[in-house]
Amino acid sequence: MPNTLLLISDEHNPLYSSVYGHPFVQTPNMAWLADQGTVFENAYCPSPLCMPCRSAFMTGQRVHRLQTYNNCSMNVEQDVPTYGRVLAEQGIHTVHIGRTHVFAPGSQLGFSEIIGSGAHGFPGDTDIGRNPLQIRQGAALRADRFGVDSSCFDNDTDRVNAAIRWLADTSTTLHIPWTLTVNLNYPHFPHFVTQEMWDTYPQGEDLPGHGIEAKPAAHPRAEEIRAHFELSRFTEAQVRGQRRGYLGCVTFIDQQLGRLIQTLKTCGQFENTNVIYTSDHGEMLGKFGMWWKCSLYEDAARIPCIAAGPDYSSGVRIMTPVDLHDVQASLFESPQRDRPADWIGMPLQKTPINDQESVTFSEYHGHGVRASAFMVRKGVWKYIHHIEAPHQLFNIEDDPDELHNLYTLHPDKSVEMEGELRRICDPELENERAADFIQNQIEAIQELKK
Repeated sequence: MPNTLLLISDEHNPLYSSVYGHPFVQTPNMAWLADQGTVFENAYCPSPLCMPCRSAFMTGQRVHRLQTYNNCSMNVEQDVPTYGRVLAEQGIHTVHIGRTHVFAPGSQLGFSEIIGSGAHGFPGDTDIGRNPLQIRQGAALRADRFGVDSSCFDNDTDRVNAAIRWLADTSTTLHIPWTLTVNLNYPHFPHFVTQEMWDTYPQGEDLPGHGIEAKPAAHPRAEEIRAHFELSRFTEAQVRGQRRGYLGCVTFIDQQLGRLIQTLKTCGQFENTNVIYTSDHGEMLGKFGMWWKCSLYEDAARIPCIAAGPDYSSGVRIMTPVDLHDVQASLFESPQRDRPADWIGMPLQKTPINDQESVTFSEYHGHGVRASAFMVRKGVWKYIHHIEAPHQLFNIEDDPDELHNLYTLHPDKSVEMEGELRRICDPELENERAADFIQNQIEAIQELKK
């Protein structure tokens, strides 16, 4: 039975890679993996925010079911099974290295081994107020956090070094299948890079093709995100510098992927190991005047997903939308182990090339907005259902930049897509549940500070 090595970066917009069409960013190892295996063209995150997304991925549950709405761990349920625990209970050696940032500390996640959990301190983020909208005071200072820092990659390099040691020293001694998950921080901001990486991308100091002047930037949720993060205070020089730094961060991640692949070859594990590269969510990088994530627009909700190995065909590009739940389901498919019946997802290995009826779902309840939003992708269509704000419908094939809201122009398709959403959840009910839960978190935070 094949093993699996899963590399998860943080905040990688797939459009900033050669695999997904970027004209000059250097990602040769991702390109090589794509040539050897399968590219999932339309992969999405369960939620465009770290803790909600990672918690959902690790537990096979929707964010609204877990109630991990934001990056605050106050009042969040911690006794929830993870794929690391469920697989370990079925004889798979499960290893997690690096960042966790989920609903519980690493020691409680049930992996056979957990190395350097990278967990956030309790209670995590406290700037979570939605209504009234909480402004993240001082957030504009993030705009200056880019440029050259010789030690910036040290933490992630140490994590990959630990993974290399585990592959060389331990994986070869096991007589049962294993799953190794390596979580890195980059290309998450701040966008500091080494001098070498900075010098690699002078042409990276460009401006977004569609900025604050684009019509989608006027949507109430986009305006709220900009207010929350004080984004109106970004200067043109800061925008250019942040975008240049991001490219170097992406290339650094590509290099770490290459190191892991080479180690698999060196220790004789490559031929019997599936290698999957993905990320927890994307990065807006100034599009529509927005930065970071926290949005269901493509740049924040889309993720890279590339898989190669004995379970995957080479040179294939899958158009059917998938998400991180499908990545997690593939970890069970490879060793033929059972997943809990109520877990979400279909194995990547079983995804048809272009299923126009398949539906993928994402949701956002976190900081920077006054209410929840829900996304469904079906075929070429993408629908975003906003509570107390205009809904949006896009044809991603014709309009990949989401410049033209077709919600009122295609009423039948809008009704169809809303129906798909309501088969998954009741958006109004889930918005109310989220609002109540977040208010309780805020009150608990205030008590904690007394």
